Amino acid sequence: MTKFVFVTGGVVSSLGKGIAAASLAAILESRGLKVTLIKLDPYINVDPGTMSPFQHGEVFVTDDGAETDLDLGHYERFIETRMRQANNFTTGRIYQSVLEKERRGDYLGKTVQVIPHVTNEIQEYVKRGAGIGTPDAVDVAIAEIGGTVGDIESLPFLEAVRQLSLKLGPNNSAFVHLTYLPFIATAGELKTKPTQHTVQKLREIGIQPDALLCRADRTIPEEEKAKISLFTNVPEWGVISMPDVDTIYKVPRLLHEQGLDGLICDKLRLNTPPANLKRWDDLVWRTEHPQGKVRIAMVGKYVDLSDSYKSVNEALRHAGLVNHVQVEITYVDSETLNPESVSQLAAFDGILVPGGFGSRGVEGKICAARFAREHATPYLGICLGMQVATIEYARHKAGLAKANSTEFDPQTPEPVIALIEEWKDKDGSIQKRDAHSDLGGTMRLGAQTSDVRPGTLAHQIYGDTVTERHRHRYEANVQYLDQLREAGLVISALTQREQLTEIVELPQSVHPWFIGVQFHPEFKSTPWAGHPLFNSFIKAAMRHHAQDGQVTATAAKAPAIKA
Repeated sequence: MTKFVFVTGGVVSSLGKGIAAASLAAILESRGLKVTLIKLDPYINVDPGTMSPFQHGEVFVTDDGAETDLDLGHYERFIETRMRQANNFTTGRIYQSVLEKERRGDYLGKTVQVIPHVTNEIQEYVKRGAGIGTPDAVDVAIAEIGGTVGDIESLPFLEAVRQLSLKLGPNNSAFVHLTYLPFIATAGELKTKPTQHTVQKLREIGIQPDALLCRADRTIPEEEKAKISLFTNVPEWGVISMPDVDTIYKVPRLLHEQGLDGLICDKLRLNTPPANLKRWDDLVWRTEHPQGKVRIAMVGKYVDLSDSYKSVNEALRHAGLVNHVQVEITYVDSETLNPESVSQLAAFDGILVPGGFGSRGVEGKICAARFAREHATPYLGICLGMQVATIEYARHKAGLAKANSTEFDPQTPEPVIALIEEWKDKDGSIQKRDAHSDLGGTMRLGAQTSDVRPGTLAHQIYGDTVTERHRHRYEANVQYLDQLREAGLVISALTQREQLTEIVELPQSVHPWFIGVQFHPEFKSTPWAGHPLFNSFIKAAMRHHAQDGQVTATAAKAPAIKA
């Protein structure tokens, strides 16, 4: 029978519930349990697909094409289980489902209410995410409830999991509450009152936490733990200190050493071997013992919020671990780049242009691609980063001076990037995609396979085929591919079905490392093996670093990390 752990948060948001939930899952997985994670988001959007990255950070895409919360990226980087559409749902999706049932008459004329109809629907979605009743059923499902206890938005979710816990019976569910202890400098002490109040609010709803994860900028003294225990009715061994750490990969060990996994296994009556966190210890060792450094310029337009590029950041750092170097990422606002200011990129060992939507900052990204091409700086363009590299090459090498994307200039006379008018979906149905289509329903999403051209850099990295996840609306216009090829651009991968461009590159005879990919490789990077494309990019940056007369990064004699 599947057991459940429900993770809630209090006092303030952005405390790291996703990291905490993923870390607990990692420890339980190291005990031999099959684990999955589910994210319940209280906003009314059906999914985060149309939300600004400034509002909610990046959108993480799963193999089955779901646009999900960025926490699912943490989940996949921490445990072996791959996420699916069922692992993330929102208030909007729940209400959409309930209203569709009401319109069909499924409720037989009853008055549709939050209790029981909405809360029952939430419970069904939670069980679906755990794979109950299917071959994908897990031993433990950890459900993270977004938002903060006390907010009106999350109340239906909290009520639903309270009811589900009751239905599951004793020892089949546990509650973990993440809270915050502020340090008041003038008083010189940590304050427990916000934690007391948030647990009081949780208990008013009918939920008694089994463990408290107490976030603070320092370790919580034992006397403060005793005080928290007294006022929250949580045993002292259930009050876990979670101070700030310099790398998220220290969190599993931090939680394990304070007995969180033992507490959960006791509560859920799970008889397992002891946790084995050796690979996490090895990973932390590597993060703390780099043998060199490379500087990467990330040229984007969402640079004011680093969570906008969370998976890209992590993929770069993973590649640094594989290559035994520290990757220093500098965010460069593409709106500030122009032909006069682009020379600032000369200070970097590699240039990365990530994905994005809309015309703002595009010309700066084109400047960055041109600088990388002309100055032999390693370049990785992801999604929009591939498209701007294609536009730049078309303008300055292929004789298409007015080349552009119809996303940025609908009237461009040379649309090297454009919408394809018809798109055949996976089930064979045809979707019409034009500029007036719903933004959330017209993208190429999820994992797709492409053939890779032999003799290319892409083939060295991927082999004969590449399967990666996508999230975009616009494509390289097939009508211009021959002209681009004749000018020297290498189209090194095409989709198997529609023959759409997936990877472009420059020949290694004219540039040491220059690749643009239409997909999002960052979503499949892990700290154990990195990702082959990012690993190769960082190696190229290391070579560029060495050629500049700086210290060459050499491989460390590091303990092996198990893949």
